[in-house]
Amino acid sequence: MYKEFKIAFNYKNQKDEDKNIILKIYNLLLEQYGPQGWWPVKGKYFPDEKNRDEENRYEIIVGAILTQNTAWKNVEKALSNLREEGLIDPDRIMKIDTNKLAELIRSSGYYNQKALRLKEVTENLLFYIKTGKIPKREELLIIRGIGPETADSILLYAFHYPIFVVDAYTRRLLIRIGLCKFPCSYDDAQNLFMSNLPRDEKLFNEYHALIVKHGKDLCKKNPLCSKCILKKKSICPK
Repeated sequence: MYKEFKIAFNYKNQKDEDKNIILKIYNLLLEQYGPQGWWPVKGKYFPDEKNRDEENRYEIIVGAILTQNTAWKNVEKALSNLREEGLIDPDRIMKIDTNKLAELIRSSGYYNQKALRLKEVTENLLFYIKTGKIPKREELLIIRGIGPETADSILLYAFHYPIFVVDAYTRRLLIRIGLCKFPCSYDDAQNLFMSNLPRDEKLFNEYHALIVKHGKDLCKKNPLCSKCILKKKSICPK
């Protein structure tokens, strides 16, 4: 199944090594892990799903806020509580008491702060949530509590906008491979992918998910290099 997501190498005779390495990393991670399929929207989101309704879009946006500074397993419990209360609904989130909302999302951590953020983000993005029109990145970044990673996650996963999401796993991988110097800024890391890959939402989606999988399983703070396909194929010198 994963082969349909593979990128063919079209750069064999060019000197741009960054492009070749970025492509090789994707293909090798895909070979090792297979397609990841992200976001628990009515079960599981797969990269070939194209049509999202309002509820699906909103669940992804809520998840993007709740996952800040916590593990996804903690977010899943919070999302489950919201589903049980029928609150994967922007109108109902706007009306619910903030303290009650905070209790429902307690498992995600910083729950009082996140309850306020959810209401503020919902209010600011209500038009886009309901219509599916794509907000500008700048509009997202001026909302309190939304930084580059959260903004890009919302754009990519909720609105199918082709922008590459960067996180700590991404920067760690790039630094270890030698594509980005420490501390490797968000913009520098993002530019490496955006300038060296086809501008494709499915590809960006899958690539980011693969990097997170690799970062959690092998490319940890104390990496398990003996099991890493990038090490075995001499992509990563570390």
